[in-house]
Amino acid sequence: MTDLAAPVAAVAAEAGALAMKRWRTDFKRWEKTPGHPVCDVDLEIDGLLRERLTALDPEAGWLSEETVDNADRLGCRRVWVVDPIDGTRDYLRGREGWAVSVALIEDGQPVIAVLDCPPRAAVFRAVAGQGATLNGGRIRAASRTELAGARVPTEALPKADRDLTTVYRPNSIALRIAMVAAGEADLVATLRWGHEWDIAAAVLIAREAGAEISDALGQPLAFNTRRAEAFGVLATSRGLHDAAVDRLRERAATASRR
Repeated sequence: MTDLAAPVAAVAAEAGALAMKRWRTDFKRWEKTPGHPVCDVDLEIDGLLRERLTALDPEAGWLSEETVDNADRLGCRRVWVVDPIDGTRDYLRGREGWAVSVALIEDGQPVIAVLDCPPRAAVFRAVAGQGATLNGGRIRAASRTELAGARVPTEALPKADRDLTTVYRPNSIALRIAMVAAGEADLVATLRWGHEWDIAAAVLIAREAGAEISDALGQPLAFNTRRAEAFGVLATSRGLHDAAVDRLRERAATASRR
């Protein structure tokens, strides 16, 4: 599958260029459900990605935020998992915290990943076993081992976590995870059920950069599952993961039962 890495990046770049061209222009927007915005650019990019990626690997299944799910993907060894615009809220607001997210899943795990973020001129790429890059240069997660002072991309911290340090927070969860991969942040955690397309590409980028990543309970992540969901995500720099799991255990257990 590694021979697909460059063509996949080219497809993501094409999608990113289209999104950038339409960004901060007039386009249709609405809510799929309350609190979940979408725009016609999401759908246009979804169509482009499906056409191009399916041509690269016609046997792979398809899972996308903007396509009605088809259970046929469960019978596929390989599946394209994409989010045409991860961080749609920032896209709609004219902010930079969005990216095109593309991952190829094989046997339940990502093997090729691209996050293309045109407004920041940032392209994250990873291939299983070959490391992760940002704009062609190798990236590594930080080596922090103490929670106190750890950098978290968020706008506010709960009282129990005010020993941590806030840094810039893009709306895209994939970009927040990529910040951990690039050593720009030390910890990202969500304590709610989320979809596989939000994190599939970022999970591989983080792993290949030497970060630790799991669900919010500290359990391994798997992809192309029946519900295409996971309970949260916890991405940390090396040496922080166990301490972060311990700190969040009670909160995560309570939230997972809701």
